[in-house]
Amino acid sequence: MLIKLFEDNPNQRDILKITAVLKRGGVIIYPTDTVYAMGCAINQVKAVQRVCALKGVKPEKADFSMICRDLSEIALYAKVSNEVFKIMKRHLPGPFTFILNATTKLPNVLMNRRKTIGVRIPDNYIVRAIVEELGHPLLTTSIHDDDEIVEYMTDPELIHERYCKSVDLVIDGGFGQNVASTVVDCTGD
Repeated sequence: MLIKLFEDNPNQRDILKITAVLKRGGVIIYPTDTVYAMGCAINQVKAVQRVCALKGVKPEKADFSMICRDLSEIALYAKVSNEVFKIMKRHLPGPFTFILNATTKLPNVLMNRRKTIGVRIPDNYIVRAIVEELGHPLLTTSIHDDDEIVEYMTDPELIHERYCKSVDLVIDGGFGQNVASTVVDCTGD
């Protein structure tokens, strides 16, 4: 299924449909402030396993990130020092992924060997409205293109054509970018 949403004013009925799919263990593709991403609710183990299968990685070896609704939600799942909090407050929402040490609240299926998690708050109202309505973070991973020159898929209709049989829903939020988020490792000093 393809749902078209406008970033400035996403239709609340469509947001409710999307979150219903996520609560049932669905996998969706959605726009962010950088590239289109694939994800699911972080508490849906089978959905996380589906995303891993689609990406061709084992859950215990995957380095996924999660999209949170705000800084306070990040603190539930990751350890945030005062210094890192100040940096995140200055740059979020925005095109950054912060790698942080995970807390025990992070679902085991997302816990990698390093016990870290990437966290994002994209500057895109569609995905933030979904996370807000869902009530907890989304697991997120970028959609890559098979093209050797263009790294990421940007056209939502082509994304839908390619993934319509693999995911439950594709959200058309307009053309995406072709530059991923900047990754900031905050696990050390």
